[in-house]
Amino acid sequence: MSDFSRFKELYEKAQRIVVLTGAGVSTLSGIPDFRSSDGLYSKEFGNMRVEEILDIEFFKAHPDVFYSWAKEYWYQMDSFEPNIIHRVLAAMEMKGKLTEGIFTQNIDGLHQKAGSKKVYELHGSVRAGYCMNCHSYFDYHYMTDFVNRDTVPYCKNCGGLVKPDIVFYGEPLNNTVLMRAENAFRNADLAIVLGSSLVVNPAATLPYISIREGKDVVIVNRDRTYIDEYAALRFNDLEAFFKEAEKSL
Repeated sequence: MSDFSRFKELYEKAQRIVVLTGAGVSTLSGIPDFRSSDGLYSKEFGNMRVEEILDIEFFKAHPDVFYSWAKEYWYQMDSFEPNIIHRVLAAMEMKGKLTEGIFTQNIDGLHQKAGSKKVYELHGSVRAGYCMNCHSYFDYHYMTDFVNRDTVPYCKNCGGLVKPDIVFYGEPLNNTVLMRAENAFRNADLAIVLGSSLVVNPAATLPYISIREGKDVVIVNRDRTYIDEYAALRFNDLEAFFKEAEKSL
């Protein structure tokens, strides 16, 4: 029996399925990941490392630098489309299989664009922003109008600095979303990890909750992860895996 046939058996018998997606899922749409050899972290911006630019204290002090850096990809999101992974996951949800939802480390909104409804963004979304002073919320196009004119978004109500609704270094994750994730990975019969090398906590700990509960975990990722030896199945090629899934699930 092939590994995919074994996956199909696990998938079909599972009553409760949860998915965790990372940056590898969006690279097929043309959005670079962070940690690969040609990812965002491999390229300096000026003389700065990207990790510095994504620090919350740096953002507060130098929002102009952050928005100049973010302009090329994060504020061109309308030019990126969902890929086969996003589309197949949306179809799985429509068939009632992804009962526990998709928990994503990605901030691009492509799961929602593909039609998925139960999407929980662990690191927030670049598709919205809020005023750090009065907490007014603003949509993506409000932000892009500023950023693509090389200006910093400010609040139309009070003039405060508008921050993208993402989790910067130095900020905690949304506790409600994190608790929902922990419960989902505890309760699911099958946890599927896609395109994440599981190095960023606390998201990286979620599939380990499933393993600790004796549940099946399947990993599809190019690079090794710290829980590979505990996984029921492991695949290297996301695109090949989802081409097979599109045909047979």
